[in-house]
Amino acid sequence: MGESIVVDARGLSCPQPVIETKKAIASKPEALSVLVDNVAAKENVTRYANTMGYDVTITQEEDGYTLCLKRR
Repeated sequence: MGESIVVDARGLSCPQPVIETKKAIASKPEALSVLVDNVAAKENVTRYANTMGYDVTITQEEDGYTLCLKRR
């Protein structure tokens, strides 16, 4: 099993979180985590991940959200 990919997009405004997620997805991982700190980034990354064939589980944290992406 490969190493866990974590994209820390906290503090970035859209569309940067989606761009960073797109770069991580380019290597076609089975799963990855994306950290975001605003609702717009959470929604945009989730929408993008869904179109790329990933299911997204969202956990709300004190400082934002952790999006766990898993390939369908």
